[in-house]
Amino acid sequence: QKKTVSFSTMPNDRKINSAAACISFMLEGCELKKVRSNSRMYSRFFVLDADMRSVRWEPSKKDSEKAKIEIKSVKEVRVGKKTPILRSNGLSDQFPDECAFSIIYGDNYESLDLVASSADVVSAWVMGLRYLLSYGKHTPEALGTGHPSLRTSWISSVFDLADLEKSGRIPVSRAVQLIKALNPGMKVSTIELKFKELQKASERPGAEVACELFVEAYCELCTRPEIFFLLVQFSSNKEYLGLKDLLTFLEVEQGMEGVTEEKCLEIISKYEPSKEGREKGYLAIDGFTRYLLSSDCSIFDPQHRQVCQDMAQPLSHYYISSAHSACPLEDNFWGRSDISGYVSALGLGCRSIELVLWDGPEGEPVVYTGPSTASCVPFHAVVELIDQHAFAASSYPLILCLVVRCSAAQQRLAAQCLRKTLGEKLYLEPPDPAASYLPSPEQLKGRILIKGKKLPPGCEDSEGEVSDEEEGRELARRVGQEDGEVAEGGVLRRVRLSRELSELVSLCQAVPFQDFESSRRGQHYWEMCSFSEVEAGRFANECPAELVSYNKRFLSRVYPSPMRIDASNMNPQDFWKCGCQMVAMNYQTPGLMMDLNAGWFRQNGACGYVLRPAIMREEVSYFSANAKDSLPGVPAQLLHLKVISGQNLPKPKGSGAKGEVVEPYVCAEIHGIPADCAEHRTKTALQSGDNPVFDESLEFQINLPELAVLRFVVLDDDYIGDEFIAQYTIPFECLQPGYRHVPLQSLSGEPLPHATLFVHVAITDRRGGGRGHRRGLAGRRGRRLREYTSTKATGIKAIDEVFRTATQPLREATDLRENVQNALVSFKELCGLTPAANMKQCILTVAAWLLHSDSAPSVTLNLAEQYPPMEAQGPIPELLRKVLTAYETMIQTSRTLIESADAVHSKLIQAQQAGMDFHKELHRIEAKEGLRGRKLQKALESFAWNITVLKGQADLLKHAKAEALDNLWQIHNAGQSCGIGRNGLASPEPSRLRAPLEPIPE
Repeated sequence: QKKTVSFSTMPNDRKINSAAACISFMLEGCELKKVRSNSRMYSRFFVLDADMRSVRWEPSKKDSEKAKIEIKSVKEVRVGKKTPILRSNGLSDQFPDECAFSIIYGDNYESLDLVASSADVVSAWVMGLRYLLSYGKHTPEALGTGHPSLRTSWISSVFDLADLEKSGRIPVSRAVQLIKALNPGMKVSTIELKFKELQKASERPGAEVACELFVEAYCELCTRPEIFFLLVQFSSNKEYLGLKDLLTFLEVEQGMEGVTEEKCLEIISKYEPSKEGREKGYLAIDGFTRYLLSSDCSIFDPQHRQVCQDMAQPLSHYYISSAHSACPLEDNFWGRSDISGYVSALGLGCRSIELVLWDGPEGEPVVYTGPSTASCVPFHAVVELIDQHAFAASSYPLILCLVVRCSAAQQRLAAQCLRKTLGEKLYLEPPDPAASYLPSPEQLKGRILIKGKKLPPGCEDSEGEVSDEEEGRELARRVGQEDGEVAEGGVLRRVRLSRELSELVSLCQAVPFQDFESSRRGQHYWEMCSFSEVEAGRFANECPAELVSYNKRFLSRVYPSPMRIDASNMNPQDFWKCGCQMVAMNYQTPGLMMDLNAGWFRQNGACGYVLRPAIMREEVSYFSANAKDSLPGVPAQLLHLKVISGQNLPKPKGSGAKGEVVEPYVCAEIHGIPADCAEHRTKTALQSGDNPVFDESLEFQINLPELAVLRFVVLDDDYIGDEFIAQYTIPFECLQPGYRHVPLQSLSGEPLPHATLFVHVAITDRRGGGRGHRRGLAGRRGRRLREYTSTKATGIKAIDEVFRTATQPLREATDLRENVQNALVSFKELCGLTPAANMKQCILTVAAWLLHSDSAPSVTLNLAEQYPPMEAQGPIPELLRKVLTAYETMIQTSRTLIESADAVHSKLIQAQQAGMDFHKELHRIEAKEGLRGRKLQKALESFAWNITVLKGQADLLKHAKAEALDNLWQIHNAGQSCGIGRNGLASPEPSRLRAPLEPIPE
């Protein structure tokens, strides 16, 4: 759905990139809409007085002395809809969040709620007001003509180094190269144009520039207003971030834990360009921009750059990165067979490669995907290549899927080649009949497994007959080498298989799939089935729960439909949601599907293995892949995504007929289970050059976070031919919160130099089950009946009685969690913060109000107590009284949760374990009760649902307790650092409050 609404922005020639520019904009004044408590809006002209001591508006019925707010009376400036008036239903949809701001002022904490024509205007007013608040009457000389700022001094020193002749002037060409070196993503033409503009304005054209003009050009070109705005928000003096400012930014906004002043100094010494800044521990705008653009501040969580998942689970519990037989670089059937395609796939962490063996002209088998004999690659050459590169990107097992289309004689040569070339790497040990599951990737490290057909146990001959594989038949038909006769009913005759090749197959024996019941009763764990995309798709739609259950013990491989003659790709998510481990992709075909595959397998050190969600691995669990809502026992989460700006965006590839300007917009897509799939787009940034500003907030509800992938796509709204500009795909679990840059990639997944999106990411829990309300936490608080997750009747009396004992504990667990959640949201709203804010932000906000007032009421946090009360001395204004009441409610509900959680948790686990005691006897009890057909299926589903609900709700309660303890730790920490805490010596040890919780065993 394309939004075509566009809000007028500030004139293009006006760039607000310094505090001085903000102040001068406010001194000129502009029209803003003033919002009254009755939700009506009135246009008024707002202006900053010449003495910079108050903001006035006109026309007004009040006399001129009353239609103003003194800067010294301002407690806080809030961006967005952060007051009850702006949140009211009558207004919430009339203007975007980024166009609203509020000034909280006076001893009674009144709010002046305003709506601007654009986010740029909001930024100018908010930045200017915060600047004036910080300095009060003592506006620093930096606004006028005073001593040079930290930044100006540094840029001047850069100029002096380039001024080789020491004449005070340098050639324009050298000045352009200098700015290009400091900002590599910027176009030379943009820099040259800026110098021409400034030279013309100062009436000093020529081939050389002076230091003053160089500084001006650099500041105008290299100051990103959105980052300057962020710096002003966190800086104590509005010029740079000191150590404490940076520490607060990293902890509060970026969600970093355990940040020390030493760590902040390390960041400053690494990114601050000025020597003075590094020596004094200051991070100015250029250093701050460099830090935000660096890999240290990437959107991708660095923990996931290494193997970070449990690799000791059975092989069937992982998704495995898999390539289809068309590994070569060109088209599937019409292209050339280029051996480097295998190297490329293995380099990307692919752990399953398909090789189709054909009879070669020289008596040696060949691998090829084209219809002509010229496109052959000798089998031995492919095996040698695999031997060299098998473990270059990952040490975990590689599965070679052999599809045999050659004679028994050439099969023997292939087997000899595999043994000789791969040697000890080949895994040949027979499967352990006493085991129930496949070995783990950890146990199979450095080994190569062969997937293929095996001769039946009774066959003693050097070769025998086995059923042909569907995939092999399709390939043979396409390439025109089908020579078998078709038996009645369309079933192909059996094919010959040599003993030597059969003996190489151990843990991945290919068998034909009959039905789920036959597999449950008779399939061995080392046997695996391959499904065509069409067949797997049918199972995923008609019986998803059975396919999920099947994949708990057995490996399954899904291969593309033979109708995909262009080597296009299927959507891997369609099969991952049902637990299919190996979805074979055409690596040579770029696009959305390959982006999803590449992004997905990046999350575990790009090792080619990703652990499936627990709900898909546990022996008894209820999971419907086609769920349209939240899942039992899985905490749904809300993703709050703000797309702020883009940097150095390239033109679309096919847009040769266009001018230089692109008109980009950003699509954010969530791919996952059907309940999570969604797409939102920003408005189009018109005539924005290479660095568009979007400033738009998007929100998604994620019901199964472990299976969700976020994809950013940048598209051109004014395209000729090709609209694609760039993309980036990241698993939800790898997102880092806070202000982040997204490193954009091309259609083929190559990094685009210096091309980024600047975004803000926040993730909040939507605890307690129930339907997801897209409005977010604030929108649903207290406005719906509480929904409780309950158990389902199985129809077996003894089992139902056990699960009935959990009814009350389930209600109590939901109440404990939701009471705390609602109290938290109320407290955050009254502090003027979003549900994504953390507790430390709330305490720091309240402290800031009190510090900005001469006649501040005395409010303290008594840190001597484990549950610190917030106490006020003397009379307090209404807003502050509400904040204190909300804080008290939040503390009390947290205390109840912390003190009651263990007992309720233990009741839930007892009920779950009592239910599991029936599990082994389930089929005997069913037979005794006479359950068959649909009733039997229903009973099994209800049993699995109940076990999943009890374990899930117990997990949620345990996590809620951990979060409540973490909030207490944040209150103590913030209380001590911001000066409103007293008796702080007794603050709880973070290690005691934040001790890791033992996971509930599967």
